This record gives sequence, C-alpha cells and structure tokens, in this order.
Amino acid sequence: MANVGFIGLGNMGGPMAKNLVSAGHQVKVFDLVPEACAELKAAGASVAASTSEAAEGAQYIVSMLPAGKHVAGVYLGDDGLLAQLDASVTVLDCSTIDAATSRQVGAAASAAGIGFMDAPVSGGVAAAAAGTLAFMCGGEADTFEKAKVVLQDMGKNIFHAGPHGAGQVAKGCNNMLLAVHMLGTCEALEMGARNGLDPAVLSEIMLASSGRNWSLEVYNPYPGVMENAPASNDYKPGFMVDLMVKDLGLAMEIADSSGIENKMGKLAQAIYEAHQEAGNGKLDFSSVLQGLQQ
Repeated sequence: MANVGFIGLGNMGGPMAKNLVSAGHQVKVFDLVPEACAELKAAGASVAASTSEAAEGAQYIVSMLPAGKHVAGVYLGDDGLLAQLDASVTVLDCSTIDAATSRQVGAAASAAGIGFMDAPVSGGVAAAAAGTLAFMCGGEADTFEKAKVVLQDMGKNIFHAGPHGAGQVAKGCNNMLLAVHMLGTCEALEMGARNGLDPAVLSEIMLASSGRNWSLEVYNPYPGVMENAPASNDYKPGFMVDLMVKDLGLAMEIADSSGIENKMGKLAQAIYEAHQEAGNGKLDFSSVLQGLQQ
C-alpha cells in the first residue's frame, strides 16, 4: 500500500479517491469544494488545506482537474508541486486536457528527475465508482510500472500508450470515435422506431450484426431499452454533453496539429455543440437522441 496525495474530487476524482481508500492506501485529499473533502474524510481519507499539504509525505500524486490551465497551475512554476517534490514521488495526472500541456508538464518533471504520466480515463462516472476505468498512460516505461500500484485499484484496463502526451492523444481518438458511433446509434434507433420497430428488438438485432458497438452494448441511448443506462433515467447522471463538447474540442486540436481533415469528428462536434447550445449541456451525451425526436 502507498501514501497518495489526491487533488481534485469532482464527479470522477471523488469516486477514484474513494477506491484508493477502500484498497487500503493512505490517501490525503485536496479540493476547493469543502463538501467534496468532507465526503472523502467520511470515507477514511485525510484532508489537506492545500495542494502542497496533500503532497507532503506522498509516494504518489494523483490529480483529476478540469483543464490544462489548472494542471499547469498545480505543477509548474516556482510555487508548483514539481518544485517541491523529489525523485521518490510518482505523479499521475488523470485529467483530460490538451496534449501540449501534458508534454510541457512531463518535460518539466523529467528535468527534475520526477516520474510523470498523463493518464486520462475512459468509462464515465459509473466506472469510476466501480473501479473499472480504462487508463491511457503517456510517459516512461518504468514510471508506467510504478503507476500500476495505484492505477490497478481504480481501473481494470491500464494501457501504456507511449511517451508524455500519448495518453491524451489516445483519449482524444477514443472520445471522438465514441461521439461518432453514439450519433450513428441514435440515428439508427430512431429510424427504426419511426418505421414501427421496437427499439429493444432493433438493438438486439444490431448487437448480433455488423452494427454492434459500445453505445448499443452498454449505453443504449433509447429510453427504456437498458435499465441502468442514463437514457432510462431522464439522461442523468452520466457523461455530460458539456464534457463531450470539451473532449471533441481537444480531439480537433490533435487533428489540426496532425494535418488531418477529420470530417466525421467535425460533424460530431457541430452536432454536440448545437445540442449544448439548446440547453442540454448537463444531460448525458446520449441525450442527443432527443434532437432527432423533435
């Protein structure tokens, strides 16, 4: 078991930190929201008054923050954590941010002799709570091996994607594809329903055929087809449209910097942005089906 400093206790970070506590790690947490810290304290974690305090005595630092500017603010500069840590600490940033910032933080960590990995996740809130997340890691091979000590208690699929920033690139590719096949799944189900097919029966047909995909298999977007899917609970909770828009923006940055004209990704981005602007930002991203039913 390890001493872990955990920074960022939002919808994803909170359950992840709880799983580390449940696994027997000594976890010290920090978040700007007192209620989030109180919930972790009740679960068995200790609470720090700052990021620096959370890092004191830690063998691992795990962060789950909203954007690249927050990650850079925590780790870089004279007051950043990298200036306070030594080579015995392994830093794992599980935020979904731009690859450029991950590479910048990774380079600064390497210069200080500190092991750093960008390790964004896939699976959503349910997987975070269940400890079944997928981690896509970017960094050195030896850091990846050390990271498994804590990552294995928060997820079940842990991948070494490549050097610093590779985790963010893998996440961008994955979530762009997720957006595209969710849109296609919604269109197919609504098309069938308008022609008299039972969406549940059509889902079974496509799951046994070449249209099979993750959205159909574990996250059906049609209400009533899958009891535990957000669609059957008024499209909440889940992976918010706001977050999908954010992730598609990051994916477009990767595509643009790579010289790729990803037409499907851009179309998905436009559709989700329109759905967000219509006031659906806090709903699960599968709620895009509602736009087809108007």
